[in-house]
Amino acid sequence: MDFIELSVKAPRELSDILVAELAELGFDTFEDNDDGFCAYTTEDVFNPDDVAEVMSRYEGIGELEYSHRVITRQNWNAEWEKNFQPLVIADKVSVRAPFHEARPDLEHEIVIMPRMSFGTGHHDTTALMITNQLHIDHQGKRVLDMGCGTGILAVMAVQLGADYVLAVDVEPWTAENAADNAAENNVQDKVEARLGDVTALKGEAPFDIILANINRNVLLEDMGAYAGYLKPGGPILFSGFYEEDLPLIRAAAEKAGFQYESHRTQNHWVSAVFRQPA
Repeated sequence: MDFIELSVKAPRELSDILVAELAELGFDTFEDNDDGFCAYTTEDVFNPDDVAEVMSRYEGIGELEYSHRVITRQNWNAEWEKNFQPLVIADKVSVRAPFHEARPDLEHEIVIMPRMSFGTGHHDTTALMITNQLHIDHQGKRVLDMGCGTGILAVMAVQLGADYVLAVDVEPWTAENAADNAAENNVQDKVEARLGDVTALKGEAPFDIILANINRNVLLEDMGAYAGYLKPGGPILFSGFYEEDLPLIRAAAEKAGFQYESHRTQNHWVSAVFRQPA
């Protein structure tokens, strides 16, 4: 199945509103740029009439332009290879593709082949999650990575000492990619990639740590389920939403029994840390 990339040119204050509207239409990944943002969904979910209807509501509120294109599976590698540059997160973690030079001077190195998956570390949410992971004790822990994408957070968890990571995603090629990247980083014996949503956890024992970098709507919908899969005293890290959505996420998390600890922001995106009461 192919992806749809919706490019939107809009002022910042309007972009935030449009991201929320498009999330309701099934767009689940957003990337900011200097002119506005790009939104992504799969071809089967995309409905151009629904998008046009949303955009029509905001005509005349600043400069607003949009267009879409299909990114085929065959072209995806060329797209990311052309744009994927190595990066460093929190002065400790190198994220690169196999064709980039290694950084032995840094404490951690993650090699990523994104294929059809999102999550190279370049998006603010992934970088924020990794930064938060660096401050969480993973040693000997059993970790759940929901919405794993490329599996980058799962790899990070193992490098930080986790004994086992269950990496779950709803897209078949994403689960495959997470498994491939685990092997690329020599952690395949500690990472299990599984296709599915939160229902794929049925029968699992509670985890020591949960990582959930998805989007606001999925987090809100599945918050109660996460509470049942986290051990007492365990941390749960959320991302995939804007600063203005933090009160919604916090309210849902606290309703589910989690206690707020902290959050980080970067370019209006958030990663928040909560904890299951001991």
